[in-house]
Amino acid sequence: MKCLVAVLICMALAEGVRVPLHKHKSMRQALRDKGIVLPRQDPGLKYHPDELISASMYINNYADTTYYGAISVGTPPQSFQVLFDTGSANLWVDSVYCNTQACNTHKKFNPQQSSTFTARRQSFYLPYGAGSLNGVFGYDNVNVGGIEITNQEIGLSTNEPGENFVVAPFDGILGLSYPSISAGGQTPVMDNMIAKNLLNADIFAFYLSRNEQQGSVLSFGEVDNSLFQGQIYWTPVASETYWEIGVEGFQINGQETGWCSQGCQSVVDTGTSTLTAPQQYLGSIMQAIGAQQNQYGEVKQMGRRTPTRRNGYQSCSVGITPTYLPSSNGQPMWIFGDVFLREYYSVYDRTNNRLGFASAV
Repeated sequence: MKCLVAVLICMALAEGVRVPLHKHKSMRQALRDKGIVLPRQDPGLKYHPDELISASMYINNYADTTYYGAISVGTPPQSFQVLFDTGSANLWVDSVYCNTQACNTHKKFNPQQSSTFTARRQSFYLPYGAGSLNGVFGYDNVNVGGIEITNQEIGLSTNEPGENFVVAPFDGILGLSYPSISAGGQTPVMDNMIAKNLLNADIFAFYLSRNEQQGSVLSFGEVDNSLFQGQIYWTPVASETYWEIGVEGFQINGQETGWCSQGCQSVVDTGTSTLTAPQQYLGSIMQAIGAQQNQYGEVKQMGRRTPTRRNGYQSCSVGITPTYLPSSNGQPMWIFGDVFLREYYSVYDRTNNRLGFASAV
């Protein structure tokens, strides 16, 4: 009987678990529907928190993200929609300790209603621009896709400033990056999964559906062969901080540009929607695709002439933004966000500290 139980457990682990991801309207879109134009800031600031010193900056690192999934916290479980973010390492959710407008428009975790919650009594703050997200740490059980992580450290918000988070479609963020960048020394969820041997393989993978299609999924402990075609191409992680990789070349229309002949770096970030390019190369990219940058920092591609638009031309937004900041080693920095990741099935391998890409179906 013991052997049978062991076999069944191994089978369950080998199958891995999946968290369905759903696409929602972004914060930027929701604010625009209210007539509020959210200024853009340099996407690279997310990886340079020490640069966030200007009072004119906004809390909009996550303003364009659109894919979210469900987790539960506590006993009995309290459910939340979170952003699964490979560009950060902390887990936090809105809580009853916070009474700002941003918190009051979301589901809030109540530790008094969980029999497994333990307070840690250590505060933390995460800088996002003008102001910050403040909170306190505690321990509780967290369920991700059916995986129960006991005694997981979790951040509970006590203050969320600004108007941006009011319209955010998520109740928190679950970081999937390395523990070295975790605020307050919090042990990330993935690291607890690894330490507790909850996965058959210490990997996770993203499939992001195109356009308005459903079917986006985050998998833990498995690679789903039905979601990609061809082989997986692996590249080592440059440093165990963000999921940062080296870029050896960049082509436009099949022609090598030479931009990365001396080396470039890219952060692969599910918490960023766009493809971010070094500022010095943006002009060449826009010229190649026939695009222009408007007063809001949005790159627009001009289309055919049509009487349905005021200026006589139809245009569409292009998911490319510039950054003025370098990578961690001083080389030009790219950010591969959702625009890039919708084209590729991405696999994040913590055992071998490498990233894999294959053409998504």
